[in-house]
Amino acid sequence: MWRNIASNAMTFLVVAAFLFGGVLIWAQNEYIAEGPLEQAICLQVERGSNMRRVSEDLAGQGAITSGMLFRLGADYSERSDDLKAGSYLVPERASMSDIVDVVTGSGLSTCGTEVVYRVGVTRATVQVRELDPVTGRFEERAEFDPAEDDAPDAYLAVKQQSDTRYRVALAEGVTSWHVVQELGQIDVLEGEVAELPAEGSLAPDSYEIRPGDTRASVIERMQRAQQVILARAWQERQPGLPLASPEEALILASIIEKETGGPEERPQVASVFVNRLERGMRLQTDPTVIYGLTKGEGVLGRGLRQSELRRETPWNTYVIDGLPPTPIANPGRASIEAALNPDDTDYVFFVAKTLDPRDGHNFAETLEEHNRNVAAYRQLEAERDQ
Repeated sequence: MWRNIASNAMTFLVVAAFLFGGVLIWAQNEYIAEGPLEQAICLQVERGSNMRRVSEDLAGQGAITSGMLFRLGADYSERSDDLKAGSYLVPERASMSDIVDVVTGSGLSTCGTEVVYRVGVTRATVQVRELDPVTGRFEERAEFDPAEDDAPDAYLAVKQQSDTRYRVALAEGVTSWHVVQELGQIDVLEGEVAELPAEGSLAPDSYEIRPGDTRASVIERMQRAQQVILARAWQERQPGLPLASPEEALILASIIEKETGGPEERPQVASVFVNRLERGMRLQTDPTVIYGLTKGEGVLGRGLRQSELRRETPWNTYVIDGLPPTPIANPGRASIEAALNPDDTDYVFFVAKTLDPRDGHNFAETLEEHNRNVAAYRQLEAERDQ
């Protein structure tokens, strides 16, 4: 009798172990399997929330099949305590494992409302926008110029939300003075910038910021980014360039940046200036004259006078030989790479094709050809002024 009982007990344990193993395998497969979500959603995780609340929200939105299994998976992978507040984009068909990774990762919001402080060459704007998780596109809610307009209600409202993201977008070709001025207008940043950053030392890019960040720390991030870009481009430069140092490359890149907004033209514009340097010709570029007049503080806002083209300043490349002593703006990656990898041409002249600078330039190898291009441009100016 006892032998039968023992045998039956053993059989039961084997069957139970088998079933438990099967359930465990099913649970593991279910945890990593493609989820039921048919369209991407924006998941908000409030401060002080926990995995139970998150799982209930996910289940309510149809993103997971089992809140309990979601929580067990997070516990088993020891991620439950890593939950971070924020707004997170959950893509369609995301598995429970994928979602746990999202809500316990960097803590940087990936959807919801975003405030973008755009620092342009001539002006700055503040844009409030919201990501549509279905289309993946941002929809603008408000835009204003902080120097001229009062902050709209939409901006004041999103500042009260804990999951609002903030970003500073730096345009290519801005000056360091302008960057510092505009950072001073961003009311979620703190502190002062003790010293004006060296011209050219800031990398134009988009930078995530958080309320309470210091302006000095944002400047430091921009400087570190530019150092990395310049160092890499210098390592990968063409041999034989008439540039003695990365600093000279940065100066040339800033001139290229101010001479053309067309990405496809930058290597050609770079070739013109490299050819001029190699032949001992003066660079004769108007943006350097303007910088000598303004030092990058504000916009000239008018055309150059002949007397200004002849005025001696350290930056006026109509009167100095070679490169000016410093950059004249903060160049982007494309202009730095163009300065160090210019096209192989014999061009030494260029002039705008049309009155719209977006249409690019006509390039020339000889003065005769250049004069014809200039005459064509002057004709367009005359027709406009009639």
